[in-house]
Amino acid sequence: MTDPFEIYLREVIARTLRDGGSASKPNRLEFFTARDLWCFPKYPARTAILPQTVDLASEIKEFITKNSSFLKEEDCWLGTWVNPRSGEYYLDVATGIHDLAMARQLAMEAGKREGRNIVALFNPQKSQTIYLND
Repeated sequence: MTDPFEIYLREVIARTLRDGGSASKPNRLEFFTARDLWCFPKYPARTAILPQTVDLASEIKEFITKNSSFLKEEDCWLGTWVNPRSGEYYLDVATGIHDLAMARQLAMEAGKREGRNIVALFNPQKSQTIYLND
């Protein structure tokens, strides 16, 4: 019998590679449908930025283990993203809100607070990326 977490992990990787990213709750093994939210890392200092050469499965497992308490917060989830500009994989403790201006402000504040700039906001329903440093 296949482990449900392994099935979930394979799906995270498949969606990341196929769609450029994914959003899910690892503790529930659930994926979110595309929502009209502007998503960004709630804790940017926890973001893992990885080259394409990594073993993505082991990196995602390690990220989930290191960040399990944060990923269980009601307004947080595992966000994966392939940066189209660099090809790097991003693993985030992600959050999101409906209002673009407020999302931009909160992302900038989180980046300053944690000493790590957030690259972009993403709206999955609109398939739209807004780069913050352009």
